[in-house]
Amino acid sequence: MNLEDKNKIIDNLTKRINETNHFYLADVSGLNVLDTNTLRRKCFEKDINLLVVKNTLLKKALEKSDADYDPLYDVLIGNTSIIFTETGNVPAKVIKEFRNKHKKPIIKAAFVEESFYFGDDQLELLANIKSKDELIGDIVLLLQSPLKNVMSSLQSGGNILTGVLKTLSEK
Repeated sequence: MNLEDKNKIIDNLTKRINETNHFYLADVSGLNVLDTNTLRRKCFEKDINLLVVKNTLLKKALEKSDADYDPLYDVLIGNTSIIFTETGNVPAKVIKEFRNKHKKPIIKAAFVEESFYFGDDQLELLANIKSKDELIGDIVLLLQSPLKNVMSSLQSGGNILTGVLKTLSEK
């Protein structure tokens, strides 16, 4: 690969890193072609992008990016794949499901919700993190609950008041 090709790859990776709020670094080595294709298909179905990259090119892309990703440099050893996603917990859920039948992929690190997570032991935690949309939905639900109670009380009170007025008018 010549220098021009490497620079294009670095620029593309840098752009993706800057545009994406969440990404995972994983080791998918040792998976056969069928298993790798199955993993890629599962990722595609969940709107996740899985790329196998060279560590040196990824490190240069991380260095060129807008944020400070220095803590990730130590995990750039051996085979590395980068998994881009818009929803932070979805790749962990896909990996967790995939690992019911396979030993890999193994999570090296993740950058989710502006935080770093290191090691495969963080898989369960990453799978349980609520996304921004899920948190907003929970807040809206909590805010709606008291309003629904007030509305139902007013409606039931209105029915009682209507019944009382009707009874009084008939007398």
